[in-house]
Amino acid sequence: MFFHNFAVETKLSHTQKMKLNGRRKSTNVEDVRGMSTGTKVGVGGIGGIILIGLLTFLNGGGLADFVSNVVNQQLQGQLEESTGEKHTFTEEEQQLADFSKQILAGTEDVWTEQFKQHGLQYTYPTMVLYIGSVNTACGQGSAQMGPFYCSGDQKLYLDLDFFVSMRKDLGLQSKGDLDFAYAYVIAHEVGHHVEYLRGILSKSHAKMDQVSKIEANKLSVKLELLADYYAGCWAHYDNEKYSSLSDGDIEEAIDCAEKIGDNYLQEKARGYSQPETFTHGTSQQRIYWLKKGLETGDWNTTTFAPGELDE
Repeated sequence: MFFHNFAVETKLSHTQKMKLNGRRKSTNVEDVRGMSTGTKVGVGGIGGIILIGLLTFLNGGGLADFVSNVVNQQLQGQLEESTGEKHTFTEEEQQLADFSKQILAGTEDVWTEQFKQHGLQYTYPTMVLYIGSVNTACGQGSAQMGPFYCSGDQKLYLDLDFFVSMRKDLGLQSKGDLDFAYAYVIAHEVGHHVEYLRGILSKSHAKMDQVSKIEANKLSVKLELLADYYAGCWAHYDNEKYSSLSDGDIEEAIDCAEKIGDNYLQEKARGYSQPETFTHGTSQQRIYWLKKGLETGDWNTTTFAPGELDE
């Protein structure tokens, strides 16, 4: 299993410019901001109970000791939970969380309808909002990775501080709101979920395991560009359905796409780029595929050559 992230090292005040008034918020969200991401044993799981049993019996305890230890561990966990510090969200953080839930709901509406038209069933991914680091089925995730998708649990992970950082670290030109650029980020990760549902993700991963690092990077680029394309397709149908885009929205997303190309980021960081190490595509490629999706909405188009992922 692989992480599929937005690939940018990424803090922006936010008021919405996309037309989202009255739009519903997705309930397929796990908000774990402020919760512990440590590795304490939880007795609610069978693994924790087994571990407590092993420690009890190895130290000469009996069945009564085992039961007592389980109860004590549970009480301790409840005490820690009740006395733990709770994160207080700023108005900006809550606005960004609500905005993200609306965008996720928009992707649910569009992809459910599009899949249905093709005789397919769309299953919703879950969006996890976290701070700093998070445990996933693909391993430990962190905010430094940027937003990412894990096919192992079919969840997309988002530290909202990423949005707060976008304009500062990327030097985006827009002086207004970057709501559609933010939406593009979320829709890109949902695009990886669409790849997963269509079997493209698993085929790509299998192929990447069979080829050299350079060839695997090329396949990774095509996966990322396809997720960009799917993000554009979502925006095409969302705007068609809700008239959600305003003047300047597309330009700001394209500006964002330019600033997250592998060549742009490498040249900014070290003064030159190494194409053989690209994993997400050049600025020109990312702009091209995002715009193509926006213009056509034809999500049967692919970045892969015919038969390229066949065994």
